[in-house]
Amino acid sequence: MSIADNIAEIRERIEAACQRSGREAEEVHLLAVSKVKPATDIDAAFAGGQVRFGESYVQEFAEKVDQVSSPVEWHFIGSLQTNKVKYLRGKVAMIHSVDRLSLAKEIDKQWGKIETPIDILLQVNLGEEETKSGTTAEELEVLARDCSALPWVRVRGLMCLPPWEADPEDVRPHFQQLKELSIRLADLDLPQTRMDHLSMGMSHDFEVAVEEGATLVRVGTAIFGARPPKVAG
Repeated sequence: MSIADNIAEIRERIEAACQRSGREAEEVHLLAVSKVKPATDIDAAFAGGQVRFGESYVQEFAEKVDQVSSPVEWHFIGSLQTNKVKYLRGKVAMIHSVDRLSLAKEIDKQWGKIETPIDILLQVNLGEEETKSGTTAEELEVLARDCSALPWVRVRGLMCLPPWEADPEDVRPHFQQLKELSIRLADLDLPQTRMDHLSMGMSHDFEVAVEEGATLVRVGTAIFGARPPKVAG
């Protein structure tokens, strides 16, 4: 199957998951994870109707952004070092992986230079895995309150990368927990903060994520095929 065929199939599966859970398909956005994929694949996906793309490595993204001819919408979804934020400035529509105040402050500083607000998601490490980034559920409210005071940062929801499970049903409780956390934060009515988005679900479990309220599903392998070993950056 072609990349365009894969995208069409995934959208059908998203729509079916929405029907099962009483949601409108328009509430869910497919984010094509294009890390370590060539610009030609991204252009092919765009030709197949895909607009939003997620990148995880700053150096790769900085090189790739000028190679893609299509007017895509870039999201940054990977672990982000503070000293590399400047390379994303003005080039991405959303950063999904904000897990600490120092990073949020640097994002605020860089987008302040172009006097343009940037949408961010707060990443929560629900499994509290040492190998993954993310604030804890207990520390989330403090981080959200601190971020709400930054003038150029707009918190628009939460992101999680839960522990991998062979059976997607075993991941469902993590998705439910992220939804509960978003409701709790929404009730605080913080400045410049809205819980519009839940970024959760990947190639093997995105249907369960949609059933539990995902608005952004991050799908790579099911669109582009298996990835080669990751590059540095």
